[in-house]
Amino acid sequence: MHLPGHEHPPDSAAQRAADWRRFRRAAGASAAFVAVLAVVYAAQSGFDARLFAVQPGTLRGLFGILTAPLLHGSLEHIVANGAAVLFLGTLAGWVYPKASLRGLPLMWLGSGLGAWALGAPGSFHLGASGVTHGLMFLVFALAVLRRDRAAIAATMIGFLFYGGMLLTVLPREPGVSWQSHLGGALGGILAAWLFRRLDPAPPRKRYSWELEEEQAAADAERAAAERAQFEPAAPDDVPVLWHRPDPGTDERGKVLPFPPRGRS
Repeated sequence: MHLPGHEHPPDSAAQRAADWRRFRRAAGASAAFVAVLAVVYAAQSGFDARLFAVQPGTLRGLFGILTAPLLHGSLEHIVANGAAVLFLGTLAGWVYPKASLRGLPLMWLGSGLGAWALGAPGSFHLGASGVTHGLMFLVFALAVLRRDRAAIAATMIGFLFYGGMLLTVLPREPGVSWQSHLGGALGGILAAWLFRRLDPAPPRKRYSWELEEEQAAADAERAAAERAQFEPAAPDDVPVLWHRPDPGTDERGKVLPFPPRGRS
């Protein structure tokens, strides 16, 4: 028994090379950002990191919106955020490089603004976790808005490793800045909405049943055109030969007399 197979979309050498270059750029940019985080963390021993953190509700704390994602409170903190930045940054930048690049400022500012507006007075917020939540929600929102295979596949991969980010935008664990997570997530959703059409749609494989439906529709249109060519058109106005009497008149039905039949 032979089952018909489906041909894959053309994957030329130029397309493969372009995909590989896009992956290398995304991975390189994510690794460079992680390296910056490591350098800043090594330099934190020479200054008080709280001076550059987000301090909710204070004018001085507004400056931390720009600097807080570069700071981390412990080695475990920077390792966790660095791994998330490397993974999610590569994933988002590989699938949707233009939307990710344009949306990064929104995720960055959204993380700081969320901590500044919603954080408890007297607290300090720092770390890149708000940006990583923005990347995760960017990919997730693009899958909902665009509904193409690349976004759905990226969302499934991201959800497999970092699906818990869908819950950490709410207060769950003391000492974790859910406010910055929520702000970064909202920034990612906004970026997905604004830049959802920047990246072109990937090539899509067409299945045989789709081709059969299109061919059947084309055959039906052609048959209808042929019938219209040989059949006369319907008249616009058909004359009425008899009108039903108005029920309000006195005219009543009549019995017609029939002559008697002759007998043979």
